[in-house]
Amino acid sequence: MTADPVGGVVDLDKARSARTESADRATDTSPDSGPDRSADPSAGESDDSGPTMVDRPAPAQSGPGLIDRIRDSKRLDVLPAWVKSRPEFAGAMRWLAGHVGHTVAFHAVRVPFLYLPKLVWRSPRGLFNTLSRISRWAIDAEGEPLRQAEARRENSELYLKLSRQRDRRVRLRMILTVLTALFTLCMGLFLVFGAEPMTQVIAAVVTVLTLGWLGAPADAPLTTRAVIKTEVQKLTSDIVVKAMASIGIGQITTAVAKGQDGIKFVAPITREGPGWRADIDLPLGVTVADVADRRARLASGLRRPLGCVWPDADPSEHEGRLVLWVGDRDLSKTGIVKWQLASARKHDIFKKIPFGIDPRGRAQYVPMIQHNILIGSLPGQGKTASVRVLACGAAMDPSVELWLHENKGTGDLDALECTCHRFVSGIDDDSIKYAADSLKLLRQEVMRRAAAMKKLPRDLCPDKRITRQIADKRSLKLWPLVAVFDECQNLFAHPKYGKQAGDDAEFIIKLGRALGVVLILATQRPDKDSLPTGISGNVSIRFALRVAGQVENDMILGTSAYKNGVRATSFRPEIDAGNGYLAGATALPVVVRTAYLDDPATNAIAQRAYALRKAEGTLSGHALGDDPEAAAGPSYDLLADIAAIVPPSEERVWNERIAARLAELRPEVYGGWKGENVTSALKPHGIKTRDVAGTTDDGARTTRRGIVRADLTKAIAERDENRGAA
Repeated sequence: MTADPVGGVVDLDKARSARTESADRATDTSPDSGPDRSADPSAGESDDSGPTMVDRPAPAQSGPGLIDRIRDSKRLDVLPAWVKSRPEFAGAMRWLAGHVGHTVAFHAVRVPFLYLPKLVWRSPRGLFNTLSRISRWAIDAEGEPLRQAEARRENSELYLKLSRQRDRRVRLRMILTVLTALFTLCMGLFLVFGAEPMTQVIAAVVTVLTLGWLGAPADAPLTTRAVIKTEVQKLTSDIVVKAMASIGIGQITTAVAKGQDGIKFVAPITREGPGWRADIDLPLGVTVADVADRRARLASGLRRPLGCVWPDADPSEHEGRLVLWVGDRDLSKTGIVKWQLASARKHDIFKKIPFGIDPRGRAQYVPMIQHNILIGSLPGQGKTASVRVLACGAAMDPSVELWLHENKGTGDLDALECTCHRFVSGIDDDSIKYAADSLKLLRQEVMRRAAAMKKLPRDLCPDKRITRQIADKRSLKLWPLVAVFDECQNLFAHPKYGKQAGDDAEFIIKLGRALGVVLILATQRPDKDSLPTGISGNVSIRFALRVAGQVENDMILGTSAYKNGVRATSFRPEIDAGNGYLAGATALPVVVRTAYLDDPATNAIAQRAYALRKAEGTLSGHALGDDPEAAAGPSYDLLADIAAIVPPSEERVWNERIAARLAELRPEVYGGWKGENVTSALKPHGIKTRDVAGTTDDGARTTRRGIVRADLTKAIAERDENRGAA
């Protein structure tokens, strides 16, 4: 308690309580804090609150830090892409060497027949020009116009100065001219009367050529151009903006009409290969497919041929990032694309097969292992030529078992017949039945391979799929098998064999790819009857040349391909033959101009492939003249026959003795065999020959090629086990 100023007594505890309650009422601002606030509408307060703000007035963090921005930034290549790509670099160097060679050859041919006669003809004119220039220099003729001008202006003082300067110049120059003339005369007399004949000839040639060079008119140069450059308009941002505004996309057209660009360039327009590249961000809501749908209009706006304009998406960016590439030359005018393996000795099918080039001139490849391939187009657009490239690539690997079925009957693939395990060419019922039987056999082969793959040890086959290491073990019989069915619509649409063939093909496509079985199907009629949906929906790699409409486009390239702007309908008949969309081999579908192999080139490749197979002992079936369907009479087991003639007590035996004993056992089969025949016959079974020490019939000790009987028994056991599993 204390006293107030007027003499009263104040209770301190009550005063503290009053202050606390007052503070609580001041801080409680909720609508329910008191009955008076909610009940009295005249207080000027309203129950309606303003809009809720969801954005912070000031962000807690303005953006990524410096390190994050640097880490997320895109680094430009130190070296151009063509320098880092070995094929592109080699191609550029070949082009440069060809360009230099052409230029040198062009001028070398014209030197004796055009350039030298020109120089001789112009040498008198050159002599006259030389004497005229010397005389004008000696008398200071170049200063005469200036002196005459000062005389006309009656500037006597300056005129006299110029005249005295001219007199001094002329005296000095005349002395030099006379001395030079005397020296030249002496040299001429020496060359005529005192020099060797060879020196005289050289001096005369040099003099004539020099005078001829000095006598060339300004408008008639001595040499002509070996190469005429094609002038192509440079791609600029103004040209691109105007072209994009003309293709009918509302957001871009409206922005350009308001004086804006409508699009945003995210990088400078640069050269890329034989053309220009522009990276563009499209307006919100506009996709690359919208631009690709208007490719013809875009080409018109750029004033370039349709085959030069290629709008693509950037797989590493958003759907509105457009990569516009404008080439210097129409893709259809590129000419014949040379196949990279045309001169190669062999190829590994576990590596990608060169297929062609894209519009930018970059090589495009197709992987074969673990894939199936579907090719489709209208007739005459290059479908069979594309099949031939892939078949030749497979044939160049001697470990590949090749089955070719050409159900058109024109013999387009006949050159490869010598390398095939199974082969047919025809459109008759027997040929169709042969192709259908092949699919049945392939289905059985897939089932056998699945059982064999399951039994392989995990260290040899950890991923349960065929590898190069597994394929090289011939005793496992898991080498790559490539089956080609050209004009497959004649097979799948056949009233008798078509349905079962379609079921077998679908089974093979779904299960065979991991087991080394590859199907290549080509059709010119892609519809649900001639190409079952179970097949078209499960193929991993697709190549569509020109097709008729949206349905055919999506049957080959996949559902919604047309909607997404991947349209093989845009290719022009005949003009764009060989051009198509390749999907599945790269991250995004890409336009490819396929390599072309004519009959002589295909035949040369087939002969090399045959020689490789013969050398490695991998020829089989049709290539050896065997006809599986017509096989009749008894068959013989080579391994069993060798086991019968080599007793268990003979652990090692020479191949030449095996050949002699086999000839005695079955002369109609093994007659004429020698040691090298035994080596080739045993190689497919995984039995390798080695140096074996032994005694000849004369009693001499020597070493010759032979086998170990334990290897023979092991190969027989593995073969019987695989047969039992199948």
